[in-house]
Amino acid sequence: MDYTLIAVNTTGYNNKRDVIVVNMPDNKEPIVTVEVGDNQITILGTAHVSKASAETVKTLLASNEYQSVSLELCPSRHNAMVNPDALAKMDLFKVLREGKAPMVMASLALGAYQQRMAEQFGIEPGAEMRTAIQSAEEKKMPVQLIDREIGTTLKRIYRNIPWWRRLNLFTGLMFSIVSREEVSEKEIESLKEGDILESTFSQFAEQAQDLYKPLIDERDQYMAARLLEDIAGKTQHHVLAVVGAGHMKGMQNYLEQYQPAMAENPGQIKQVIEQLDNIPVGSRWLKLIPGVIVAVILLGFLIGFNRSSDLGMELVVDWVVINGGLAALGALIALAHPVTIFVAFIAAPLTSLNPMVGAGMVTAAVETFMRKPSVGDFGKLRADTTSLKGWWRNRVTRVLLVFLLSTLGSVFGTYIAGFRIFEKLMSS
Repeated sequence: MDYTLIAVNTTGYNNKRDVIVVNMPDNKEPIVTVEVGDNQITILGTAHVSKASAETVKTLLASNEYQSVSLELCPSRHNAMVNPDALAKMDLFKVLREGKAPMVMASLALGAYQQRMAEQFGIEPGAEMRTAIQSAEEKKMPVQLIDREIGTTLKRIYRNIPWWRRLNLFTGLMFSIVSREEVSEKEIESLKEGDILESTFSQFAEQAQDLYKPLIDERDQYMAARLLEDIAGKTQHHVLAVVGAGHMKGMQNYLEQYQPAMAENPGQIKQVIEQLDNIPVGSRWLKLIPGVIVAVILLGFLIGFNRSSDLGMELVVDWVVINGGLAALGALIALAHPVTIFVAFIAAPLTSLNPMVGAGMVTAAVETFMRKPSVGDFGKLRADTTSLKGWWRNRVTRVLLVFLLSTLGSVFGTYIAGFRIFEKLMSS
C-alpha cells in the first residue's frame, strides 16, 4: 500500500512522540498514527455517510497490520447496528415510565438526519462501522467500543445548557427532519480535510461552547482515554481506531496529554473515564420550582375561597380550563385519539398539582392503550422518522409526540393559569 508519511516530533511519553500523518492517494482519508511506548494507535477519520470511508476501512484491515479495531460506537449504538430488530423490541411503557421519552425522540431525530443524508448517496449510515465489524469478525480480530453512551452524552448536554436553550436544541433537532436541503457528496468529502474541520469546530466552540464541550470535546477525551486503557499492558500492539473525522485532532491532542499520566499512574485514565461517564446533578433550585408552584396555586385557591366562594370557584375554573385546555391542545396537535385528548383536559389540572406525575405520562399511556403500536410500527421507526409526516403516522412516535406536546401544554398552562390566578387575587 502506498503511503505519504509526515513525521512530527513532539514531547510526550518517554520524551518522544512520532506522529505519522498517512494519506491514501486513492481515497485521501485522513489518518494519524500515534506511538504509545512500543504500541501504535492509528486513527482513521471518516464521514459516517461516505462510500470512500467504508472502502478505506476494508482496505486497511485487509493489510493485516492491526491486532484490534476500536470504533466510535457505544454499546447502545453498536447493538442497534448489529441487531436491527432492537427498536422493534423496545418497551414503550418502560421508556415512558423511566422518563426516557425525550432522549428516545432526540436519538430518533439524530438518526433520521443521518439517514436522510445517507439516502442521497445510496449508502447506509455507519457503513464504515459495519465494514469494520464484519472484517474484524472474518479475521477473528477483537473489536473495542470506545465511544460514550449516547444517552450519557445527551444528558450531559441537557445539564450543560440553560432550560430555554434545551427547548431550542430539541426544536433544532426536529427541524432537521423537516429540512430538505441536500448536501453534495463533494461537501461531505471535504469535511475530512483537517484544516476545514478545525476551523469549523473552532467557530462552533466560540458560538456554542456549552454544546461543543459535551458533544465533541468530552467525547474526544473519552475515546482517547478508552484507547489508552485498552492497550495498557500490551506490547507491540497496533490498533486501528475508526472515528468521525471531526474527532481526530482532539483525540490526538488528548492522547499526547494523557500519556505522561498513564506512565506515572495508570489509574488516572480510569478516573477520567468515570468522571466523563458521570451525570451532573441538576440544580436543587430547579427541583424546588414545581413544589413552590403547587404551593402557590393551592394558596391562591385557599385565599380565593376565603374571600368568597364565587371567587374561589372562578379561580378553579380558570385553572382547569387553561391548564387542561392547553394540554388537550398539545394532544390534539399530536393527532391523539379523542379519548386521549379528553383525558389530557381532565388529567393535566390534577397532575400539575402533583410533581411526581406528569400529564404526558397519563396521555401517553392512554394513547398507547387506545392505539396500541403494532410490530410493523416498531419495524418502520427508522424509515418513518426521516419525514415529519412519518412522526405523526407511526403509532410509536405519535405516542412520544403525545407525551411531549401534552406535557408542554400542561407546563405552559400551569404558568399562564398561575399568573391569571395571581392577577385576579390582586384585583379583587
